Amino acid sequence: MLDRMLSAKLREYAPANAVEQDNVLQEVMQHYVLASLARAGLFTDAIFHGGTCLRIVNQLSRFSEDLDFLLKRPDPAFRWQGYLEAVRKDCAQEGIVFEVQDKSEAASAVRKAFLKTDSIGKQLTLELPFERYHARKLRIKIEIDTNPPAGTAFTTSYITFPVTAALTTQTLESSFALKLHALLCRSYVKGRDWYDFVWYVARKVRPDLALLEHALDQQGPWVGRRTNVTRAWLSETLRTVIGQVDWSMARQDVQRFLPLREQESVNLWDTAFFLYHADKMDEITP
Repeated sequence: MLDRMLSAKLREYAPANAVEQDNVLQEVMQHYVLASLARAGLFTDAIFHGGTCLRIVNQLSRFSEDLDFLLKRPDPAFRWQGYLEAVRKDCAQEGIVFEVQDKSEAASAVRKAFLKTDSIGKQLTLELPFERYHARKLRIKIEIDTNPPAGTAFTTSYITFPVTAALTTQTLESSFALKLHALLCRSYVKGRDWYDFVWYVARKVRPDLALLEHALDQQGPWVGRRTNVTRAWLSETLRTVIGQVDWSMARQDVQRFLPLREQESVNLWDTAFFLYHADKMDEITP
């Protein structure tokens, strides 16, 4: 029964190649994990955010690997253990066997865990359009910030697969603020961040500058400086970062997460392309 349902779901996505097929399979597994976390009560205290949230809730075109969460209120005592066990039991009942690894470190505010499965090709025999090595494991990393910057706004969203479930999700304005924090502070090039930046700007999302201030004060080069984030400060600082990015590396990072039909679009990526979008962001920033 599950085999037929997942095979039908895969046909809905219509992957264009083997890489896209693996992205789809991972996303289907993400849905199962989210539904189980909702059932276990995670969203009483936590907020779903990040690239996978944009993909699943807001129809972002690119695929995403991780499930990222923020606590609504700081809690250094938070542990994944009970939630991970709930996910393992729920999914096992559906025929999806997850290997669970809690990689959290007590000294870190970000608690990490991994869920791995090789059920596809073993317990589950799916009708796959492209050949896939049957023992290859799908891996989902889940992270939660137990000491998030103050000021995130959130709302309720819903998924309808594999069951209908309510998720607490970050608003787009707050989400854009934390994406800008990543763009300004990340020590390496991550093209997926820049893809998301263009997505926010195209939808005229206004970043929450107060939240960005809190995030900058908490982590990154501006930590503890109480930076006054104005539109002018953000515009100048972002342009400096854009001028330093290796766009060939950025394109390489994002390309495998894009549907085949969109991969050519990243060939447009260069400094001028992102300065243009920085101008557009200036027009919508409060």
